[in-house]
Amino acid sequence: MAIAFFSTWTTYGTWLPGKEREWFERGKGIQPPDFLRKLEAALRMTEDAVTLDSSQRGLVEKTIADHFAIRGWTLHAVNCRSNHVHVVVTAPGRAIEIPREQFKAWCTRKLKEQAQLHRSALVRENWWTERGWDVYIDDEEHLQQVIAYVMEGQGR
Repeated sequence: MAIAFFSTWTTYGTWLPGKEREWFERGKGIQPPDFLRKLEAALRMTEDAVTLDSSQRGLVEKTIADHFAIRGWTLHAVNCRSNHVHVVVTAPGRAIEIPREQFKAWCTRKLKEQAQLHRSALVRENWWTERGWDVYIDDEEHLQQVIAYVMEGQGR
């Protein structure tokens, strides 16, 4: 039985399939670089790629922490980078993708509010990729390893 979930999702347009390094395709595993696939994905984009600044990253981390408090879940670690987010959560009774989906929705709402407040010329619709990646954590040792990776293995 899982004691926690490790979720990762990326910002819109920054981790396109076929990128210059190996990439992961759901249901097929690790794939080699594929320039044409990357180009096709880039052409389907409806907005520019998102790179979060330090203010936006802080807002994402605060929004996630606030959501944990509302839900009564346990936040083990969160680290928002310029192009992806890692979260380690215990959310009893929830399907593994539910916390990630809720975090993305709440963070989108808050990022839009921040952009409107600062009267940004562009209040975008797409902040994140469609899905994300979720892994079950089954024991305390694995949990501690993942927390260390999220908090110390990402740089600052």
